[in-house]
Amino acid sequence: MADPVRSKDPDGSHPTFDRSLSNQKERALSTVHSEFAVPEPRRSDSPLAMDPEEFRRLGYQAVDLAANYLGSIVNGPVFSPMSPNERASFLEEPLAADGRAPEEIFARFADAVLPHPMGNGHPRFFGWVNSAPAPIAILADLLAATMNPSCAGGDHAATYLEHCAVRWLKEMIGFPIEGSYGLLVSGGSMASLVGLTAARHRTAQRAGWDVRAEGLQGDRPRLVLYHSEEIHNCVKKAAELLGLGSSALRSIPVDDRFKLRTDALRAAIAADRAAGRQPFAVAASAGTVATGAIDPIADIADICAEEDLWLHVDGAYGAAGILDPNVAPLYRGLGRADSVALDPHKWLNVPLECGCALVRHGDLLRETFSLVPAYLRTEPDKGFGGLPWFSEYGFQQSRGFRALKLWMTLQYAGRDGYAALIQQHNRLARHLAASVEAAPDLELLAPVELSIVCFRYVPDSLRGDEDQLNALNKMIMETIQAEGETFVTNASLHGTFALRACILHHATTAADVDALVEVVRRVGGRLVAG
Repeated sequence: MADPVRSKDPDGSHPTFDRSLSNQKERALSTVHSEFAVPEPRRSDSPLAMDPEEFRRLGYQAVDLAANYLGSIVNGPVFSPMSPNERASFLEEPLAADGRAPEEIFARFADAVLPHPMGNGHPRFFGWVNSAPAPIAILADLLAATMNPSCAGGDHAATYLEHCAVRWLKEMIGFPIEGSYGLLVSGGSMASLVGLTAARHRTAQRAGWDVRAEGLQGDRPRLVLYHSEEIHNCVKKAAELLGLGSSALRSIPVDDRFKLRTDALRAAIAADRAAGRQPFAVAASAGTVATGAIDPIADIADICAEEDLWLHVDGAYGAAGILDPNVAPLYRGLGRADSVALDPHKWLNVPLECGCALVRHGDLLRETFSLVPAYLRTEPDKGFGGLPWFSEYGFQQSRGFRALKLWMTLQYAGRDGYAALIQQHNRLARHLAASVEAAPDLELLAPVELSIVCFRYVPDSLRGDEDQLNALNKMIMETIQAEGETFVTNASLHGTFALRACILHHATTAADVDALVEVVRRVGGRLVAG
């Protein structure tokens, strides 16, 4: 298998990915075609009916649209704002009484939708934590929709495939396999909610009260959740949804590298215990969304063990970074977490939505969510039963076939392919940081551990004027986004407005990173002069 990460081609173009089918694969595909020959179509008066030949013809058109779009992205702007009329055309569009021809629908998509993407498909998109989709996963989404199984559970292939893909994720990050449980969810927010719900259940159980029956209305000690001040907002939302209230959250200060301070954590726990409150969990980060900082997970795990607290790790963006041997030591202790949230739709380039919740104690997770009496629980090899249903381990009953795109993408890249890709992204981030430090009018604002770089434009005329620098850099970001040559977002670091670049695209090169630096300096100089 060819290495999916390559340096820039000699002609200066973006990397290409050359995958040719072996004779064995060609024979396998031939077998598939022969075994699944299309039967004579059945007639139907349904408004949704489509015979196989018509589906095939339209499918070719859809693939052509997708392929042309993917092939031409690099030649267009990263982001192209919609005009007021274009926005209104969607916001006010009526639903026609009669159905439209597929060609007409496709034409509308090509003319009105494709020209205005979010931008994350472009190699010069450095905004937020939104990756480009792996092409193999685009095709997987089509096949998943073709089967359209309900993945609440049951004795069918999609169920077992999800168990397989989740186990691969556990192995990737060093999470324990035996006795643990994982399920695919919409993203890191839901994954954190799943993990913290299990944490609340365990704490109540050990205190001798049934939180599922009693809720949080009884005369119980107030539960307290600790987190870094750099934690993602989804942890705060989870606390509110769990009925804990924002007053149950303790924001722990960070050090000069934006990592949670364990001395402050210990002090906060002691203060709450002295006040009669009940500490129950700590949420740590394996790659914060603002700077990519990795909290001292091993030290936090020690504190949690001493204090009998649940350790939840938000690794939605950064957990996959453990595959880079240069930064892997920073993840020491990750395998000791009670729960981990990670998002394959971020650094693993699986299309949205595809998050994953991992919980060390699978039986506890089932106790937390299952409404199925023991005598009704499924048994392997009996009816449509199969393994215990995923719906007993989380909120969702209706669950889509997310696993197929994850399963296919993991196989396509392989562990070594992902390790090479992540190392490349981290190298590019260090290259960007070095370029920032070398420029007289740029300033690096945070250490670089993963693929996120925070910096700002600082002209001599505004040095020392923080309010003016914040306003200027906000204008730089907005101007760059609107002009579409590249794309960058922001982070707030102790009140400082930072330009924040996150490198996640599988085809981004050093030339793209250099272009970002050049554009920031050019736009900044233009705004100051104007």
